Amino acid sequence: MDRVKLQVSLREGRGTKDAKALRAAGELPGVIYSATSDTQAITVNARALRQAVSHHGMHAILDVTLDGDGKGRPVLIKDVQLDPVRGRVVHIDLHEIRLDQKIQTIIPVHLDGHAEGVNMGGALNQPVHEVRVEALPADLIDFISVDVSHLEIGQSIRLSDIPAPAGITFTDDPESTVLASIAAPVSEEDLKSEAELEAEAEAEAEAAAAAEAGEEGEGAEPGQAGDAADGDESSGEDSSAE
Repeated sequence: MDRVKLQVSLREGRGTKDAKALRAAGELPGVIYSATSDTQAITVNARALRQAVSHHGMHAILDVTLDGDGKGRPVLIKDVQLDPVRGRVVHIDLHEIRLDQKIQTIIPVHLDGHAEGVNMGGALNQPVHEVRVEALPADLIDFISVDVSHLEIGQSIRLSDIPAPAGITFTDDPESTVLASIAAPVSEEDLKSEAELEAEAEAEAEAAAAAEAGEEGEGAEPGQAGDAADGDESSGEDSSAE
């Protein structure tokens, strides 16, 4: 996996107001976690970060230079916080790593080829889009390619079916991790049956609601009649009083 150069700077302000000012200037607040030194608050150019991620992915090793000191520090993106409305990155956490120690991370899974089962009317499913691995940083790769061209209807590819790349160990369960499968096509009769079942369920729900409303209406009439009778008695008393 290639190491991507990224320039960052030490951050002084820590409050919400300072963070908003940074974002308005095209910078992002963040932190660098390290096992050998204190956590450092940083800023990184939002455009430079987007370029690094778009070309090399979220799991690339970043060669971070702090304030132009010329000494690169290998880091991985640990966490990215997004604006819940706009979906933009508002904060980034980086984790410094050692190149001589194995790390645990995730690698994306790409499906290659046109599955035979799709030609037969089946649907290609990809339940898992990334797998957890353990490896030295230098042995990590950008993605794992899985050939699905031979898959027929009802067949699947599990993690146990593919060899691990050199230097990489899969840490997910190899048998329960399904990378790709071909589902059987749904016939018009099945679709019709499903539609009929849904229609029956809706009709039953409407009937139950109508019956419940009718019971409530019947229960309300005696009370209304009693109220009317009370009103008549009151009128009589008033008349006699006059």
